[in-house]
Amino acid sequence: MFKYLKEDIACVFERDPAARTTFEILTNYPGVHALLMHRLNHRLWRAGWKWLARTLSTLTRWLTGIEIHPGATIGRRFFIDHGMGVVIGETASIGDDCTLYHGVTLGGTSWQKGKRHPTLGNDVVVGAGAKVLGPISIGNGVRIGSNAVVIKPVPDGATVVGIPGRIIQVDTDYKKHHKQELQQKIFDAYGLPQDMPDIDPMQYAINNMLDDIDLIDQKIQALCKTLKSMGVEELPSELDSCKIRSSRDK
Repeated sequence: MFKYLKEDIACVFERDPAARTTFEILTNYPGVHALLMHRLNHRLWRAGWKWLARTLSTLTRWLTGIEIHPGATIGRRFFIDHGMGVVIGETASIGDDCTLYHGVTLGGTSWQKGKRHPTLGNDVVVGAGAKVLGPISIGNGVRIGSNAVVIKPVPDGATVVGIPGRIIQVDTDYKKHHKQELQQKIFDAYGLPQDMPDIDPMQYAINNMLDDIDLIDQKIQALCKTLKSMGVEELPSELDSCKIRSSRDK
């Protein structure tokens, strides 16, 4: 159970600038405590000691505020920052080098037995308050912004924000970029990239559409003026809007 402890402590130093000493991490980081207990509980669960595993996981929830079902599968160098309110369901699967912030839910959307919780790839960051629901696959290197609700599969290198979750960008070379960020001590805290637009992605898309509509309208008006200068009195029905707009502008 303790052979990965050194890696767990090292990843805390990498991802939390508030961490100062190993002793501080071991004594004051509930995410580390919850992970250590989960590894024991998961072994008990797989060995058939299911009641004992559930009881110890309940005790861990009381102590840390983090609920991890003992049936969940978690990879190496997993970090839960702050941790309060994190819920990880029974059939959830988490890859290596993943980070979850407080209030994250990896939940199910069905009462049917079997696979009903999400599968996270490697190097995934899920921001505070985000919900990833259902037996969906989240690709490697994905960033999920705070409070997003993800109910559909997400490809490798994508960044997802909003309710419901929308992909705002896909980094096809995410491995190289994430390695550079790690070397430069740059971390996508709360699942938000450094170069993400400052406005809501839906508003960003709407603004672009309005700009395009305005540009089209300008071109139509220029076409109307050109036709009139050529002596065309009767405009085609498709350009009736020019008459309407011209009269309105007057």
